[in-house]
Amino acid sequence: SFHLSYEAFHPNGDRIYRVVTELHNEQTDYTPGVPPPFAKAFRSDYSFAEKVARCVTFRRLISIPADHKKFEEEEGFACVEPAFFDILHFPMLEGDQRTALNSPNSAIVTAQIAKKYFGTTHAIGKVIRIDNKTDFTIKGILKDLPLNTDRRQEIYVADQNLKDFSGWMARNDSWGGINSETHCFVLLKPGIQPATVEKAFPAMMQKYYVNDPAGMKAFVFKMQPLRDMHFNPDYNGFADKKYLWALSLVGLFLIITACVNFVNLATAQALNRSKEVGIRKVLGSVRRQLFWQFIVETAVITFFAILLAYGLAQLGVPFINQLFRSSLTINPFINTSLLLYTLIIAILVVFLSGSYPGLILSGFQPIAALKGKLSQKNIGGFPLRRVLVVTQFAISQMLIIGAVVIASQLHYSKNSDLGFQKKGIVMLNIPVTDSTGKSKMEALRDKLRTLPAVEKISFCWQAPAADANNTTTMLFENRPKVEPWEVNTKAADDKYLTTFQLPLVAGRNLYPSDTIREFLVNESLVKKLGLASPRDILQKNITINNHQFQVVGVIKDFYNYSFRSDIAPVAIFSNVEDYTSCAVSLNLTNIKPTLAAIEKSWNEVYPDFIFKSQFLDERIARFYELDDTMLQLVELFAAIAIFIGCLGLYGLVSFMAVRKTKEIGVRKVLGASVPDIIWIFGKEFLLLLTLAFVIAAPVAWWGMNAYLQDFKYRIPIGPGIFLLAILCTLLVAAITVSYRSVKAALANPVKSLRSE
Repeated sequence: SFHLSYEAFHPNGDRIYRVVTELHNEQTDYTPGVPPPFAKAFRSDYSFAEKVARCVTFRRLISIPADHKKFEEEEGFACVEPAFFDILHFPMLEGDQRTALNSPNSAIVTAQIAKKYFGTTHAIGKVIRIDNKTDFTIKGILKDLPLNTDRRQEIYVADQNLKDFSGWMARNDSWGGINSETHCFVLLKPGIQPATVEKAFPAMMQKYYVNDPAGMKAFVFKMQPLRDMHFNPDYNGFADKKYLWALSLVGLFLIITACVNFVNLATAQALNRSKEVGIRKVLGSVRRQLFWQFIVETAVITFFAILLAYGLAQLGVPFINQLFRSSLTINPFINTSLLLYTLIIAILVVFLSGSYPGLILSGFQPIAALKGKLSQKNIGGFPLRRVLVVTQFAISQMLIIGAVVIASQLHYSKNSDLGFQKKGIVMLNIPVTDSTGKSKMEALRDKLRTLPAVEKISFCWQAPAADANNTTTMLFENRPKVEPWEVNTKAADDKYLTTFQLPLVAGRNLYPSDTIREFLVNESLVKKLGLASPRDILQKNITINNHQFQVVGVIKDFYNYSFRSDIAPVAIFSNVEDYTSCAVSLNLTNIKPTLAAIEKSWNEVYPDFIFKSQFLDERIARFYELDDTMLQLVELFAAIAIFIGCLGLYGLVSFMAVRKTKEIGVRKVLGASVPDIIWIFGKEFLLLLTLAFVIAAPVAWWGMNAYLQDFKYRIPIGPGIFLLAILCTLLVAAITVSYRSVKAALANPVKSLRSE
């Protein structure tokens, strides 16, 4: 319910769209960004929209000149055109929303940020500084952002200042590249359909890409509805709907399992209430009255179950909020949809679990009931309970198989050899600075070299695998056209290969340089070019971003994305202006004092900035955060399903023990051993669990195969996974039935025969 409410609070939400880009090369890629001049061109060339606004997000240092405080917001800040707040509904507490960002060096902040920076929400006229160089005067205070929006930036500055953060983005002719943080929001006029707008985009491409036929062919612009932004994984949506529906389906399975279990236990106990039913019927009760009596009894049980569930849910809220990085609360008296859901699910549970036992019990004949002549066929018989147990354990085994597959894929993703060293490497941020950037990097290198635990140091844009990537087109030698695929570019110094232990398969490493003079490429790039051997590309020219230089070395392929993506063609080159990270390879024997010493050295070189560091293996693990969350939930659900199933199984074995009391006594008198008696129960449950597995296995295989399709590099779903699932189920079932079956087997046969 919370995720489905995202962006629902905007008044004109059905007319709000974000323009996104499909990149059509050898394969289709997707980005939520557009070329920087797109919004201005769309606004001036077409009349489809009431409002159009560009929004560009950056992550830079925020400081307060008045008291030298420093902050770095995780969500960064945004340069926006004033129309942004006419499209999206973020109300202002103070200031004029229409004019607050009309002039350069003006800013709007949320009340929460104002209080964080200045201790008061009345911060109009206060000054913030970005990147230690540009001052902005606060002209407006926004109401704190609601939880159910993906626009998490709490600082907005005038679009006129875009040139202060990126000269390329501020240009009106920068159509050749796309930054994923450059968004264009539009509010369409009433009656205008997005398909109509998309039909106009090809003409727009012809106008602005007349000198760039490759870009005209590669870029395809689409209209993305506002409500789709949160869910679409192609455009960095947070919550893929298929996972939400999968978890909802699991929840439904648990409720069905519980209802099935209740029916199983209620009908097993039906004979104990036969005389009560007989007496009520003799005293004048009709079947309808008895049926509703049992429904009311089920409703009472369900009511107390809801109270217990509410209490457990309140206890579980902190865990859920930590898992989903949210701030949810549970209050059905405020959340009417939750209250309505609770009422509906309660009614469904009462009738799903109470109807069949009610019909069975109310249908007893009074004379037979009073004389105790009712048999098992009068209460549904043993086959019904078999069906119910099979249903329960089929659901349990599906969840067990799901948990095993997800856990195995996560283990494979996190522990496979990525083609580079990720253990013991800490990544430090390098601030965007002025012309003194190179000298400061060298000063940091000199300080870090003195630390005993530091083994290697490399300055680069990003690690070999990162969630931030630059891709562009490439021209090889004298071929007439650029290649129909993009190359992943990585700026790095000559220590990059040794720091990350990237092996060369041909040629040599880069020579030390501050600017682009030569290239390293990976094996995938060589294969994409159709060359027979890595040596065939050595000393050949490639052109990337208008820089034409020779390839001097070929490195072994490494995974430069998560396992959800193919290994991309990669080109590495030196360019000190692009370095934003420092990779430090450490000896991990005495890590805490080493990290403290690194922070001290960094602060001495960059005293005006905020130190940030992260181990590379931790950063790579973040690729699979959603899968970790899914695994925890599936494991929890599987445990609940197994627990419920075991209750039903224990009820069934108890029912069998009573039903077979005389049989067990006779068998023991005739010489049967305890194992022989236990096998009477064991063979029954072995058959039921095997049947449950036969039902669960193909369904689980289908579901997990669909899950694994998201990964380009994935585990096979082999027989071992299914064997583990059935063994786990058999072990749990054996433990569940062992106590009751052993007790029945050890009973005195004389007493067993007398009890009949």
